[in-house]
Amino acid sequence: MTSFLHVLCAILEEKKITDNFPVRSDSHQFVFSADIISTVEFNYSGELLATGDKGGRVVIFQHEQESKNRPHLRGEYNVYSTFQSHEPEFDYLKSLEIEEKINKIRWLPQQNAAHFLLSTNDKTIKLWKISERDKRAEGYNLKDEDGRLRDPFRITSLRVPVLMPMDLMVEASPRRIFANAHTYHINSISVNSDHETYLSADDLRINLWHLEITDRSFNIVDIKPANMEELTEVITAAECHPHQCNVFVYSSSKGTIRLCDMRAAALCDRHSKFFEEPEDPSSRSFFSEIISSISDVKFSHSGRYMMTRDYLSVKVWDLNMENRPVETYQVHEYLRSKLCSLYENDCIFDKFECCWNGSDSAIMTGSYNNFFRMFDRNTRRDITLEASRESSKPRATLKPRKVSTGGKRKKDEISVDSLDFNKKILHTAWHPKDNVIAVAATNNLYIFQDKIN
Repeated sequence: MTSFLHVLCAILEEKKITDNFPVRSDSHQFVFSADIISTVEFNYSGELLATGDKGGRVVIFQHEQESKNRPHLRGEYNVYSTFQSHEPEFDYLKSLEIEEKINKIRWLPQQNAAHFLLSTNDKTIKLWKISERDKRAEGYNLKDEDGRLRDPFRITSLRVPVLMPMDLMVEASPRRIFANAHTYHINSISVNSDHETYLSADDLRINLWHLEITDRSFNIVDIKPANMEELTEVITAAECHPHQCNVFVYSSSKGTIRLCDMRAAALCDRHSKFFEEPEDPSSRSFFSEIISSISDVKFSHSGRYMMTRDYLSVKVWDLNMENRPVETYQVHEYLRSKLCSLYENDCIFDKFECCWNGSDSAIMTGSYNNFFRMFDRNTRRDITLEASRESSKPRATLKPRKVSTGGKRKKDEISVDSLDFNKKILHTAWHPKDNVIAVAATNNLYIFQDKIN
């Protein structure tokens, strides 16, 4: 397990946007809300890392090749491209503002020299092409070098245009816009294993799209009741199976997961499998239903397991066993006694994500105080690490952190009463092949790697 991580890349510096409302992230710093990172995603090779923020921007980092002069690093991630993916809009029919915040980013497998990704805000999904250009054509017949049109009567000979080298330019261009298909806020997008279709999910419906068709989608799940007063749960996350293009899962606010097979029916309201852990009646409280709501669901790379994250724990499920998870990891059980205050400050509704490592042997998820947790599935060891400017200097080894729940506090422990709930790690990503992780802490992006001896 990656019990000790090495700082690979420093911090994504704050961008000062004067027309945004500042939010306090800790006792010393104000952060503009548009700069808060809202999603992090590696591409299939791990060469590129994309982040989206509440200001509708996408920043792509590229993995630099290893340097002989710096063998202790496996290459750093530097800014490759930045573009504005979404703009704020207004729905005049419903008199509602549509935020530009990027909810999810999903990469498509690379088919040629260009890269493609899907990004979505609450209502609109866009397919972006990211391509490089290091040559330009010169020697046109109908245009001068400065771009002005030539007089056709003065053209006495034909020229063959030639490609001349130029400074590398990375272009991001929208190739498809998928809009007007969701009444409620989109919370998930997932590319199918056939690489031709993808699904998008909002609170009550899941739609299936073809990447080449923008004017229609197929509704494959609809849990909206005829009378909205009878609504008891909402869809919180959805994902396609990594190998079987007909299988997908979606989770609900009741803590249940449904696996559906699109071969069974056009409308998958009837699930094929239903995953739910029986609740212990003795531990039921006012907050039970809130903390059991699943905020993220992820298939393992092998497709044999899936992982779910609720407020206090991460659970690993075997797709062949529906009645209980095969593994349960407590993320911050010490907060169970603080649920009342977390309810009052709305932190209990935070949606933490989770991710697998490339071999499915370890999992990672975030917590408060800029802590993130890693669990080794083989040894059942776990570790708590902190992403902060103070503890994350280049080439420094991260020290494990521990939270004291009461009694006498040891020297290196932090009291549960001292945790800063404004500093939280909701979004994490793990490199698909290497032990390199990306952690988003408010408006800062931290990238860590295994310590190399």
